[in-house]
Amino acid sequence: MKNKFNRSLQKTALGACLAASISPAAFATDFSVSVENLTRGIHFTPLLVAAHTDGTALFSAGSAASAELQAMAEGGDSSGLETMVDGLGATRVSNPASGLLVPGASTTANLNTDGTSNDSLSIVGMMLPTNDGFVGLNAIEIPTEAGTYTFYANGYDAGTEANDEIRGSGAVGESGFPAPGPIDTGALSAGTDGTGVSATAESFVHIHRGALGDTNSAAGESDLDSTVHRWLNPIAKITITVN
Repeated sequence: MKNKFNRSLQKTALGACLAASISPAAFATDFSVSVENLTRGIHFTPLLVAAHTDGTALFSAGSAASAELQAMAEGGDSSGLETMVDGLGATRVSNPASGLLVPGASTTANLNTDGTSNDSLSIVGMMLPTNDGFVGLNAIEIPTEAGTYTFYANGYDAGTEANDEIRGSGAVGESGFPAPGPIDTGALSAGTDGTGVSATAESFVHIHRGALGDTNSAAGESDLDSTVHRWLNPIAKITITVN
Protein backbone atom coordinates (compact mmCIF):
# COMPACT_ATOMS: atom_id res chain seq x y z
CA MET A 1 0.00 0.00 0.00
CA LYS A 2 1.34 3.39 -0.96
CA ASN A 3 0.72 6.51 1.07
CA LYS A 4 2.60 9.39 -0.62
CA PHE A 5 0.83 12.46 -1.88
CA ASN A 6 1.42 14.70 -4.90
CA ARG A 7 -0.69 17.87 -4.81
CA SER A 8 -4.33 16.83 -5.16
CA LEU A 9 -3.52 13.42 -6.63
CA GLN A 10 -3.71 10.99 -3.73
CA LYS A 11 -2.99 7.33 -3.17
CA THR A 12 -5.77 4.84 -2.35
CA ALA A 13 -6.38 1.18 -1.79
CA LEU A 14 -7.70 -0.59 -4.88
CA GLY A 15 -10.71 -2.79 -5.59
CA ALA A 16 -8.61 -5.27 -7.51
CA CYS A 17 -6.07 -8.00 -6.82
CA LEU A 18 -2.92 -8.61 -8.86
CA ALA A 19 -2.69 -12.09 -10.27
CA ALA A 20 1.11 -12.31 -10.37
CA SER A 21 4.14 -11.07 -8.47
CA ILE A 22 5.66 -7.74 -9.53
CA SER A 23 9.32 -6.79 -9.57
CA PRO A 24 9.84 -3.43 -7.83
CA ALA A 25 12.94 -2.72 -9.89
CA ALA A 26 11.40 -2.89 -13.38
CA PHE A 27 8.19 -1.98 -15.13
CA ALA A 28 6.41 -2.79 -18.36
CA THR A 29 6.71 -0.32 -21.23
CA ASP A 30 4.45 -1.79 -23.92
CA PHE A 31 1.04 -3.04 -22.89
CA SER A 32 -2.68 -2.87 -23.61
CA VAL A 33 -5.56 -2.27 -21.21
CA SER A 34 -9.02 -3.67 -21.93
CA VAL A 35 -12.03 -2.38 -19.98
CA GLU A 36 -15.27 -4.39 -20.03
CA ASN A 37 -18.53 -2.93 -18.67
CA LEU A 38 -20.08 -5.67 -16.51
CA THR A 39 -23.31 -3.87 -15.64
CA ARG A 40 -26.85 -4.47 -16.92
CA GLY A 41 -27.87 -0.86 -17.52
CA ILE A 42 -25.03 1.53 -16.59
CA HIS A 43 -22.95 3.34 -19.20
CA PHE A 44 -19.41 4.64 -18.63
CA THR A 45 -18.67 8.12 -19.93
CA PRO A 46 -15.42 8.54 -21.92
CA LEU A 47 -12.73 6.80 -19.91
CA LEU A 48 -9.36 8.15 -18.83
CA VAL A 49 -6.67 5.44 -18.85
CA ALA A 50 -3.39 6.74 -17.45
CA ALA A 51 0.01 5.27 -16.57
CA HIS A 52 1.78 7.48 -14.04
CA THR A 53 4.51 7.46 -11.45
CA ASP A 54 4.54 5.68 -8.12
CA GLY A 55 3.14 7.80 -5.29
CA THR A 56 0.45 9.56 -7.35
CA ALA A 57 -3.20 8.65 -7.83
CA LEU A 58 -6.51 10.08 -9.03
CA PHE A 59 -8.47 9.79 -5.80
CA SER A 60 -8.25 8.61 -2.22
CA ALA A 61 -11.05 6.60 -0.64
CA GLY A 62 -12.01 8.21 2.66
CA SER A 63 -10.80 11.65 1.59
CA ALA A 64 -12.62 14.57 -0.03
CA ALA A 65 -12.73 14.55 -3.84
CA SER A 66 -10.69 17.10 -5.75
CA ALA A 67 -12.50 19.58 -7.97
CA GLU A 68 -11.18 17.66 -10.98
CA LEU A 69 -12.56 14.37 -9.70
CA GLN A 70 -15.89 16.04 -8.92
CA ALA A 71 -16.20 17.34 -12.48
CA MET A 72 -15.64 13.82 -13.83
CA ALA A 73 -17.95 12.09 -11.34
CA GLU A 74 -20.87 14.54 -11.65
CA GLY A 75 -20.71 15.43 -15.32
CA GLY A 76 -18.31 13.07 -17.07
CA ASP A 77 -15.75 15.84 -17.70
CA SER A 78 -12.27 14.32 -17.37
CA SER A 79 -10.39 17.30 -18.81
CA GLY A 80 -9.24 18.50 -15.39
CA LEU A 81 -7.87 15.08 -14.47
CA GLU A 82 -6.18 14.87 -17.86
CA THR A 83 -4.44 18.17 -17.22
CA MET A 84 -3.32 16.94 -13.81
CA VAL A 85 -1.79 13.70 -15.08
CA ASP A 86 -0.22 15.48 -18.04
CA GLY A 87 1.52 17.76 -15.54
CA LEU A 88 3.06 14.67 -13.98
CA GLY A 89 4.35 13.35 -17.29
CA ALA A 90 1.80 10.54 -17.40
CA THR A 91 1.17 8.36 -20.42
CA ARG A 92 -2.54 8.40 -21.11
CA VAL A 93 -5.31 7.41 -23.49
CA SER A 94 -8.55 9.37 -23.28
CA ASN A 95 -11.87 8.11 -24.60
CA PRO A 96 -10.66 4.78 -26.03
CA ALA A 97 -14.27 3.76 -26.78
CA SER A 98 -14.89 6.97 -28.79
CA GLY A 99 -17.90 7.75 -26.63
CA LEU A 100 -19.93 5.91 -24.00
CA LEU A 101 -18.93 2.37 -23.07
CA VAL A 102 -22.29 0.60 -23.10
CA PRO A 103 -23.28 -2.33 -20.88
CA GLY A 104 -21.59 -5.56 -21.92
CA ALA A 105 -19.14 -3.82 -24.24
CA SER A 106 -15.37 -3.51 -23.95
CA THR A 107 -12.71 -1.16 -25.24
CA THR A 108 -8.92 -1.32 -25.42
CA ALA A 109 -6.22 1.30 -24.88
CA ASN A 110 -2.63 0.73 -25.99
CA LEU A 111 0.12 2.38 -23.95
CA ASN A 112 3.88 2.61 -24.24
CA THR A 113 5.78 4.08 -21.29
CA ASP A 114 9.28 3.63 -22.67
CA GLY A 115 11.62 6.33 -21.38
CA THR A 116 9.40 7.16 -18.40
CA SER A 117 8.96 5.99 -14.81
CA ASN A 118 5.21 5.49 -15.23
CA ASP A 119 4.72 2.17 -13.46
CA SER A 120 1.22 2.69 -12.00
CA LEU A 121 -2.12 2.50 -13.80
CA SER A 122 -5.39 4.34 -13.13
CA ILE A 123 -8.75 4.26 -14.91
CA VAL A 124 -11.79 6.44 -14.23
CA GLY A 125 -15.08 7.29 -15.91
CA MET A 126 -18.47 8.50 -14.72
CA MET A 127 -21.25 5.96 -14.31
CA LEU A 128 -24.33 7.12 -16.17
CA PRO A 129 -26.97 7.48 -14.88
CA THR A 130 -25.74 8.25 -11.36
CA ASN A 131 -25.41 11.49 -9.44
CA ASP A 132 -21.68 11.29 -8.75
CA GLY A 133 -20.71 7.68 -9.26
CA PHE A 134 -17.63 6.57 -11.19
CA VAL A 135 -15.81 3.41 -12.12
CA GLY A 136 -12.36 3.49 -10.57
CA LEU A 137 -9.14 1.54 -10.73
CA ASN A 138 -6.62 3.59 -8.84
CA ALA A 139 -2.82 3.42 -9.09
CA ILE A 140 -2.24 -0.30 -9.39
CA GLU A 141 1.29 -1.46 -10.08
CA ILE A 142 1.58 -2.45 -13.72
CA PRO A 143 2.77 -6.07 -14.09
CA THR A 144 6.32 -6.38 -15.36
CA GLU A 145 6.44 -9.78 -17.02
CA ALA A 146 4.83 -10.59 -20.36
CA GLY A 147 1.38 -12.09 -19.95
CA THR A 148 -2.26 -11.35 -19.29
CA TYR A 149 -3.47 -10.05 -15.92
CA THR A 150 -7.05 -9.57 -14.74
CA PHE A 151 -8.43 -7.03 -12.26
CA TYR A 152 -11.96 -6.08 -11.24
CA ALA A 153 -12.91 -2.45 -10.65
CA ASN A 154 -15.58 -1.12 -8.30
CA GLY A 155 -18.01 1.74 -8.55
CA TYR A 156 -17.10 4.67 -6.29
CA ASP A 157 -19.11 7.63 -5.04
CA ALA A 158 -17.31 10.98 -5.13
CA GLY A 159 -19.32 12.15 -2.12
CA THR A 160 -19.88 15.56 -3.71
CA GLU A 161 -23.57 15.27 -4.57
CA ALA A 162 -26.57 13.69 -2.85
CA ASN A 163 -27.75 10.50 -4.55
CA ASP A 164 -31.27 11.79 -5.13
CA GLU A 165 -31.56 9.78 -8.40
CA ILE A 166 -33.30 12.63 -10.20
CA ARG A 167 -32.48 13.75 -13.72
CA GLY A 168 -30.87 17.17 -13.93
CA SER A 169 -28.38 19.24 -15.88
CA GLY A 170 -25.32 17.32 -14.76
CA ALA A 171 -23.59 20.62 -14.03
CA VAL A 172 -21.13 20.51 -11.15
CA GLY A 173 -22.81 21.70 -7.96
CA GLU A 174 -26.33 21.19 -9.29
CA SER A 175 -28.53 18.35 -8.12
CA GLY A 176 -29.42 15.55 -10.50
CA PHE A 177 -27.64 13.31 -12.98
CA PRO A 178 -27.03 14.28 -16.63
CA ALA A 179 -29.68 13.64 -19.28
CA PRO A 180 -29.19 10.15 -20.67
CA GLY A 181 -28.50 11.15 -24.25
CA PRO A 182 -28.14 7.94 -26.30
CA ILE A 183 -29.09 5.79 -23.34
CA ASP A 184 -32.41 4.01 -23.85
CA THR A 185 -34.84 6.58 -22.45
CA GLY A 186 -37.51 3.92 -22.19
CA ALA A 187 -35.60 2.63 -19.17
CA LEU A 188 -35.97 6.00 -17.44
CA SER A 189 -39.00 7.91 -16.32
CA ALA A 190 -40.40 10.14 -19.07
CA GLY A 191 -39.08 13.46 -17.81
CA THR A 192 -38.28 14.27 -14.21
CA ASP A 193 -41.09 12.50 -12.41
CA GLY A 194 -39.41 11.30 -9.23
CA THR A 195 -39.76 13.19 -5.98
CA GLY A 196 -36.16 12.45 -5.05
CA VAL A 197 -34.56 9.82 -2.86
CA SER A 198 -33.73 11.21 0.56
CA ALA A 199 -29.94 11.59 0.62
CA THR A 200 -27.11 13.95 1.48
CA ALA A 201 -23.64 14.36 0.01
CA GLU A 202 -21.21 12.33 2.08
CA SER A 203 -18.21 14.67 1.50
CA PHE A 204 -15.68 11.87 0.98
CA VAL A 205 -14.91 9.30 -1.68
CA HIS A 206 -16.27 5.85 -0.88
CA ILE A 207 -17.61 2.65 -2.39
CA HIS A 208 -20.95 3.45 -4.03
CA ARG A 209 -24.11 2.03 -2.49
CA GLY A 210 -25.52 1.23 -5.95
CA ALA A 211 -28.65 2.63 -7.52
CA LEU A 212 -31.92 2.13 -5.64
CA GLY A 213 -34.47 3.14 -8.27
CA ASP A 214 -38.12 2.15 -8.31
CA THR A 215 -40.61 0.60 -10.76
CA ASN A 216 -42.92 3.61 -11.00
CA SER A 217 -42.38 5.30 -14.38
CA ALA A 218 -44.89 8.07 -13.65
CA ALA A 219 -43.89 9.11 -10.12
CA GLY A 220 -42.15 7.41 -7.21
CA GLU A 221 -38.95 8.66 -5.60
CA SER A 222 -36.41 7.86 -8.29
CA ASP A 223 -36.07 8.53 -12.00
CA LEU A 224 -34.15 5.27 -12.28
CA ASP A 225 -35.72 1.92 -13.11
CA SER A 226 -34.62 -0.56 -10.45
CA THR A 227 -35.02 -3.46 -12.91
CA VAL A 228 -32.47 -1.88 -15.26
CA HIS A 229 -30.17 0.42 -13.29
CA ARG A 230 -29.66 -1.54 -10.09
CA TRP A 231 -26.06 -2.76 -9.87
CA LEU A 232 -23.57 -4.33 -7.49
CA ASN A 233 -19.77 -4.36 -7.44
CA PRO A 234 -17.57 -5.10 -9.25
CA ILE A 235 -18.73 -3.23 -12.32
CA ALA A 236 -15.79 -3.57 -14.71
CA LYS A 237 -13.27 -6.18 -15.75
CA ILE A 238 -9.81 -4.84 -16.50
CA THR A 239 -7.42 -6.98 -18.55
CA ILE A 240 -3.80 -5.88 -18.88
CA THR A 241 -1.76 -7.59 -21.56
CA VAL A 242 1.99 -7.01 -21.25
CA ASN A 243 3.83 -7.56 -24.52
